[in-house]
Amino acid sequence: MSWYQDSPEPSLELMALAGGGPNDAIIDVGGGASGLVDALVDRKYRDLTVLDISGAALSIVRKRLGPVGDGVALIEADITRWQPQRRFDIWHDRAAFHFLTRPEDQAAYIRNLLAGLRSGGHIVLATFAPDGPEKCSGLDTVRHDAESLAKLLGPRFDLLHSRKHDHETPWGAVQRF
Repeated sequence: MSWYQDSPEPSLELMALAGGGPNDAIIDVGGGASGLVDALVDRKYRDLTVLDISGAALSIVRKRLGPVGDGVALIEADITRWQPQRRFDIWHDRAAFHFLTRPEDQAAYIRNLLAGLRSGGHIVLATFAPDGPEKCSGLDTVRHDAESLAKLLGPRFDLLHSRKHDHETPWGAVQRF
């Protein structure tokens, strides 16, 4: 659980910079058992979806949220195979995209992003930085900076903000995002 952070402040700050508010439809891709959805529920966001490949992680979220999370949609799916059934105002991904090491998986992700993000919507995307880990949880990663992500996402997106973030894992190691 190297991804774990006590507070999802970097994500919340970036979502606020994108103009996100409680009435926006937000999807957290690869959200697993992270606490972002809890923070959004606490802030009275009403249209929340968490998508993750791990049903066990989503079960943890469901149990942790209890009745206050009854309106949160939890979707167990592989983002490269999932097909959005609706559009979202904010697409959030704090650490899923960097696990897509094959160009065809990256392309599938981007197709789903384009299908699932409303026109004028925002993506908050965090990946390992060029000097970040080459592996995480035993899996290979692809490291990016703002320019490489912009190139992959293509001309349909405008970069509004970019920042570096040093994430301290629960055991004290630093992962650069």
